[in-house]
Amino acid sequence: MTGLSFDVSHLLAGALVLVSFMLLYQTRLYALLNVFALQAVVLSLSVAWQAYVQGAAHLYVTAAIAFAFKAIIIPVALHRIIARLGIHRDVENVVGIGPTMLAGLALVALSVVVMLRVASEADALAREDLAFALSVVLLGMLMMVVRRNAVSMVVGFMSLENGLILAAAGAKGMPLVVEIAVAFSVLVALTVIGVFLFRISERFETVDARALDQFQGDRL
Repeated sequence: MTGLSFDVSHLLAGALVLVSFMLLYQTRLYALLNVFALQAVVLSLSVAWQAYVQGAAHLYVTAAIAFAFKAIIIPVALHRIIARLGIHRDVENVVGIGPTMLAGLALVALSVVVMLRVASEADALAREDLAFALSVVLLGMLMMVVRRNAVSMVVGFMSLENGLILAAAGAKGMPLVVEIAVAFSVLVALTVIGVFLFRISERFETVDARALDQFQGDRL
């Protein structure tokens, strides 16, 4: 692999981690969805570059799926759901932005340390891409933990899935059938998410996760 190929791969994977921090920083739902769309664009570029570097044409399908569904369809659908339900546009956090960002930095450092040791026998590109991918996964999980709004939790889950796709592409690709299954699962997930949000809003007149906790406590 040439130095340019290596550098571009790291630039795109590192940009994905940077955009994950941008997701953690957002305090408005529409801005959060726009940044998620940006993350999907960066993911599609990263996977397309991996397809070029590895000579794996089927990874172009993965890049196209990520761009079509996650950069366009899902953000547009969530924008319309927010507008239709009249959801409160501010994103509320369990903890402040500062501690959240510090926790994110700690998770990235943990990812690098773990992957560089666990995958020490892999080639340099795969090993370091896996470290970036694990960082994106953990940052997505962190978003799901620190956010109270159900929409932002959904975005955190989708971001986590983006990290898994980056890991699969960096580890010398994945079969075409898996990519088709991913596209189908994303469609199913979008349908379930839409029904889920409508039902929560209808029942509690909010999509704040605290309403679910309070309801569970009342039942107990």
